[in-house]
Amino acid sequence: MERRAFLKQSSLASSLLFVPSFIRAFDALPINKNGFKRLVIIQLSGGNDGLNTIVPYRNDLYYKSRPSIAIPQSEILKITDELGLHSSLGPLQKLYDQGFLSIINNVGYPNPNRSHFRAMDIWQTGSSAEQTLQTGWIGRYLDSNGIKPYNALEIDDSLSLALKGRTINGIAVKDPNVLFRTSQDPYFKNVLRHYHDEHLSEHNLGYLYKTMISAESSAKYIFEKHKTSSNASTFPKNEFARQMKTAARLINSGIDTKVFYASLDGFDTHANQKNSQSRLLKVYAESIEAFVMDLIKEGTFDDTLILTFSEFGRRVKQNAANGTDHGAASNVFIIGNQLKTPGIYNELASLSNLDENGDLKYTVDFRSIYATILDKWLDVSDTDVLNSNFEKLKFI
Repeated sequence: MERRAFLKQSSLASSLLFVPSFIRAFDALPINKNGFKRLVIIQLSGGNDGLNTIVPYRNDLYYKSRPSIAIPQSEILKITDELGLHSSLGPLQKLYDQGFLSIINNVGYPNPNRSHFRAMDIWQTGSSAEQTLQTGWIGRYLDSNGIKPYNALEIDDSLSLALKGRTINGIAVKDPNVLFRTSQDPYFKNVLRHYHDEHLSEHNLGYLYKTMISAESSAKYIFEKHKTSSNASTFPKNEFARQMKTAARLINSGIDTKVFYASLDGFDTHANQKNSQSRLLKVYAESIEAFVMDLIKEGTFDDTLILTFSEFGRRVKQNAANGTDHGAASNVFIIGNQLKTPGIYNELASLSNLDENGDLKYTVDFRSIYATILDKWLDVSDTDVLNSNFEKLKFI
């Protein structure tokens, strides 16, 4: 097979580049500390406004700071004497009432960055504001435990930095059927038939071949597991719900995946925030409720923990466009039925003692949440993954 022909026929690999940069040797590695528990991460992209999500409805400063976008007391779903849920989060209130939800307030980090791209990198890599890392915290979880690439799946067409490791990545798969069909393309198969071609001994081509054959193996495994399962609940008709539906079906299939990653975009509410955030929170809450109910019906919720975060919160004061600008600390949701501290985990930060930009001050480092999950849920060394020691919390 000529070198030029090989490269031309391997062009299909470009459609599979969202699968990981791993080599087949990892298939032979033992799975260490792999447990049976799984983590589902939900990313609310754009910077969700935490103050209009978990609302301090008895705080006059909240209403004075947001004369036209504050949530009226009559619409708030009250969960304590001081705090309530946005009116679109009714399905989440049901989970809260059952003890399945822990709300951690004021989550952030020192010297917060208010750029979407940089802030998301910080959250996805677990770095400080002064560091720039090329690997994600889930990617390093895979690296340090010798786990197969499909042990971390992103339900999307492209792979986030969070799932990229140094030696092994997770896999992006929006539709297991499409991924499998792509891996069976004749051009792709033609490349894989030339295992002994002399050009494959060259570094780059050899690496490409190993990546492609491993991609085919993983695509087949994911497809085979997916087709053995079905959903026990009815999901809403939207893209985020489809992500959660796929994740639930894979979880219920018994797939050997420890981390699932999904995202909901649109939270950058600089203008006309009330309507857009209300719609997005409704999409989120209804989809999460369907997801949890599906797992409960199939008996897989006990071993599932759901983490929801956004790259930053919003400014306390509204802007002139009836929206909010980029802020700092915000809230994180932890959903599961093995929570040690369900409900409100900690008090909301003071609205009268803001940082120099007019944002909430953080009191909980987001990496403490990661460290707690790694140590207490996934049963791995959090210091190996995060490259530092962080305080463990008591939500699990």
